[in-house]
Amino acid sequence: MATTEQDLRKQAERNVRKRRELGAHIVAYVVVNAALVGIWALGGRGYFWPAWVMLGWGIGLVLNIWDVYFRRPVTEHDIQREIDRLRS
Repeated sequence: MATTEQDLRKQAERNVRKRRELGAHIVAYVVVNAALVGIWALGGRGYFWPAWVMLGWGIGLVLNIWDVYFRRPVTEHDIQREIDRLRS
């Protein structure tokens, strides 16, 4: 299957959009968690409960980073291999 300029453009647009969304996700993570740490500090400190939010949300952030930078796209070879598997 030949890749056309239009296909390449669509993929490039998806990649740019995913990177921008990741950037927004990182900013939201930092801002919200900084606010939670501020609330914790103003509330007398004690048990560091914001760590639970940071951990849970951090797992989601790591998965988002993996999706944007490390997940390989589905190829025609992958599809054909699955078709062959289903036939056998």
